[in-house]
Amino acid sequence: MRLTDTQRQNIRRIVHEELGESATVKLFGSRLDDTARGGDIDLFVELDKPVEHPAQLSARLSVRIMRAMHGRKVDVLVSAPNLSEQTIHKLAREQGVRL
Repeated sequence: MRLTDTQRQNIRRIVHEELGESATVKLFGSRLDDTARGGDIDLFVELDKPVEHPAQLSARLSVRIMRAMHGRKVDVLVSAPNLSEQTIHKLAREQGVRL
């Protein structure tokens, strides 16, 4: 995993500030490959409660985390009981590593 302990802590803190302690966050995608270089940060945030405005939530988290990562591009994929499940959700859930 190509994130430092501090980066992981910052990501968890931001997610929990926005969504509470019950939210889980996983890293998936190219940042899991220790031999790769560069790449954005792909995060999968899973909630146990419905979300009213998932696109706004995703964008808000992305911007906050991006600022904490000094401008590194961050993509946030949100999963909640009221949202339709896509193939990418299944992939992120299965292959992602919890932070």
